[in-house]
Amino acid sequence: MSLPEFWFLLIAVLWGGYFLLEGFDFGVGALLPFLPRGERDRRAMFESIGPVWDGNEVWLVVAGAATFAAFPEWYATAFSGFYIALLLVLVLLIVRVVSFEWREKSEDPRWRATWQWANTVGSIGAAFIWGVALSNFLNGVPLDGDNHYAGDFWDLFSPYTVFAGLMVVLLFAFHGATYLTLRTAGELCERAAHAARRLAVPATVGAGGLLVWTVAVAVDRNDKDVFPPVLPAALGIVVLLLAVTFVFTRRSGWAFAMTALGTLAVVATIFTGLYPRVLVSHPDFVNSLTISNAASSHYALKVMTITALILTPIVLLYQAWTYYVFRARIAGETPGANPLEALAPKPGEPPAP
Repeated sequence: MSLPEFWFLLIAVLWGGYFLLEGFDFGVGALLPFLPRGERDRRAMFESIGPVWDGNEVWLVVAGAATFAAFPEWYATAFSGFYIALLLVLVLLIVRVVSFEWREKSEDPRWRATWQWANTVGSIGAAFIWGVALSNFLNGVPLDGDNHYAGDFWDLFSPYTVFAGLMVVLLFAFHGATYLTLRTAGELCERAAHAARRLAVPATVGAGGLLVWTVAVAVDRNDKDVFPPVLPAALGIVVLLLAVTFVFTRRSGWAFAMTALGTLAVVATIFTGLYPRVLVSHPDFVNSLTISNAASSHYALKVMTITALILTPIVLLYQAWTYYVFRARIAGETPGANPLEALAPKPGEPPAP
């Protein structure tokens, strides 16, 4: 495997990690208007992702930095052509980030509802645009002979890319629901399990359709054979069907593992269908960017590879430790609970002075 191929694979892994981890973050945000029955439920949902969401976004930063360093031509063309879309993502992510902090600045219900909806809009909007953006790498965008973007903002939207954006949102919501079944307790956990059951079939059908359509686009737009893109697509459909089974048999841990693998399968199918190109040009296919003509120099890739091999395991261990530390379940509302009961003395305990 050459260094450019190694970095193409590593960038695919980084996007897969981002979709897997930030996917359930976005999914929890998308479910915020529907699952809570009170302020404690809403706070529990925020707390379920509060310690980890910023670490999850590091995967996006690293994916962008790796693209810039390893494939500067890809980075320049994609980021200039997708400029408005990426600016929208930036705004949505900022609004979402602010919602975590500002929501706690006031006890006013309208204030908190505003920032709850800000988190939901940011989560759904960013997930949709990421689905549109990644699918455009494979679907193709107009490039001229100098590899400059020759289209406009609306050229990013086609039936396939819009469908990809919508199905990414739906899959993330399903992924977020299975995550909440592991991180919450009591009635909130039961409602998360119920939401997972309601989302299981439509998310599996929709994501399965996206995987099949992605293989068809790879064959049509990127001059690929059905194999190998069909392999991750088929595996993705299998694991999502298993996720449905585990959701309905109440095996929460396995259900979350399968939605995670299904999310990875979407990214894997796109990048497998994309190889050996990094950005397909349509309608002028000859102008497509390839791994070889978009890569940095051999020396730059060599230095980056040594650095990545040293630092990546450290980052992975630290993030795994973070999830281990914050593994405890979080309780939401307790039906019929009286807050004054917490002040009452327990049996055998003398009353408070």
